[in-house]
Amino acid sequence: MSSPTLPNVGKSRFPGLRLLILATLLTLCVALWYLASHLLRGGADVDWHLATLPCELQRGQCSASLGEGRRLTLDVDAPGSIRALELLPLKVHVDGVEAQSVRVDFVGSDMDMGLHRFPLSKQDRGHFEGVGQVPICTESVMRWQAQVVVETPEGRLGSRFDFTVERSLP
Repeated sequence: MSSPTLPNVGKSRFPGLRLLILATLLTLCVALWYLASHLLRGGADVDWHLATLPCELQRGQCSASLGEGRRLTLDVDAPGSIRALELLPLKVHVDGVEAQSVRVDFVGSDMDMGLHRFPLSKQDRGHFEGVGQVPICTESVMRWQAQVVVETPEGRLGSRFDFTVERSLP
């Protein structure tokens, strides 16, 4: 004898249920990526200070007062312009505070371009050097920000310096 067959076994009650589940999972993935991206940048515990204006990194060094006689200076050795995918010598000088380590993060101003972090090596008291690189740009000219973070015994200090990048031609 054959077993009785149930008419709706294995069929979805709501035809769009799979699509709804997929859309929910994609939304959760995007939200988790966004959260992880901001947690990795770790800027919440940084005491941020404004850059001294005018500041044009492609033309010379920029600086920021960190308060109480402390000063931070960033120099990107890029004569003329900063271009995507070119190696950039980075120099940071810190006055008035004992700097344990320094890093420079390149962050897209108008869109999230990921985390591009470059730790610098200590040269002598207050001088740090390293090499950075701005990734490929989606526009011919893009706005970026160099976020310099200084680790001190009292906490983290930092400043942000705006600059534009021209896409390198092949």
